[in-house]
Amino acid sequence: MRTLFSGIIVALLSLGSICAQQAKPVISFSNTVHDFGAIAEDKGTVSYTFEFTNNGGQPLVVHNVQASCGCTTPEWSRNPIPPGGKGTVKVTFDPRNRPGNFNKPVTVSSNAQTPSTLLRITGNVTSKTPTMEDIYPYVMGPIRVADSHLAFTKIEPGATKTEQLKLINTSEKPVMPEFLNVPSHLKVKVVPQTLNPGEAGVLVAEYDASKKDDWGFVVDQMFLIFDKVKDYKNRITVSASIEENFDAMSAAQKANAPVLNIADKNFDFGEIKSNKKVEHSFIVKNDGKSNLIIRKVKASCGCTAINPKKNVLVPGESTEIVTVFDPAGKSGRQNKSVTIITNDPVNSNVLLRISGNIVD
Repeated sequence: MRTLFSGIIVALLSLGSICAQQAKPVISFSNTVHDFGAIAEDKGTVSYTFEFTNNGGQPLVVHNVQASCGCTTPEWSRNPIPPGGKGTVKVTFDPRNRPGNFNKPVTVSSNAQTPSTLLRITGNVTSKTPTMEDIYPYVMGPIRVADSHLAFTKIEPGATKTEQLKLINTSEKPVMPEFLNVPSHLKVKVVPQTLNPGEAGVLVAEYDASKKDDWGFVVDQMFLIFDKVKDYKNRITVSASIEENFDAMSAAQKANAPVLNIADKNFDFGEIKSNKKVEHSFIVKNDGKSNLIIRKVKASCGCTAINPKKNVLVPGESTEIVTVFDPAGKSGRQNKSVTIITNDPVNSNVLLRISGNIVD
């Protein structure tokens, strides 16, 4: 009798558990993957609506729908879905600037028995045919230019390097571009020298780092002029990073190289009065076996003055780099940096940081 009674109790408990599970909301999608197939990049957004049913015994609430990237925008049924009721999740995909295959997950979070459901959209974005505006987005007088920035990236101190910019004459008459404010370390020309209406050409620039006589990231500005008319909106920024190349050094040379050592590369002034300059000295030491040459010390802004006591340190020697921060015109939390460029082959560029909170 006791055995029978125990069996009945277990059966009732199991039945109660099953009923409780069935009483919970159950989200059931008719499909969880949609393939858009081929999508034209220039035809705008595409959308698909996933449908679901609440097959549980309690109202279903979709709390959130999270897309994997900003190119996918979801919308969903916000009101509670009663048992047997239906709802939707609409997913919109923007193909602009995203050519090629895509496979994007969308996560649906709810109060269902399974609280998280993964949907997925796939497809292939076919690239649009680039327009003249796409190829030459910058307007400078009668011509359009592929870029307003001519980047030479890395150049060794004594080397020269050549880069080009594409341009096109969009006017109805021949154009002969000329240049203003060209620095001595740059040679620039347009090929062909005269551009006929609708004709494309290139701006060719040669950078001579030995004439620049500088280190690290450096920037210059030059301007295109037409018919001797100056328009400072026609500006081209020229940048380069002048750095030594230590790749050719032998193991023996590296073993005898200078070693830059700065024990503490960060300093916080704490609270700074807005009318009082503050300063801090960073201690620089040469722990190597040959002379350490401090090529350049450069602050991130003009409000931070820097003053290396010495530029050449023999092995074992130390010096100070004094940083002076002027808080005039500043307020609140400030974070500034100082870059040190040396001939240490391992740490040729080192960043120091100073910070503080400006108060009245």
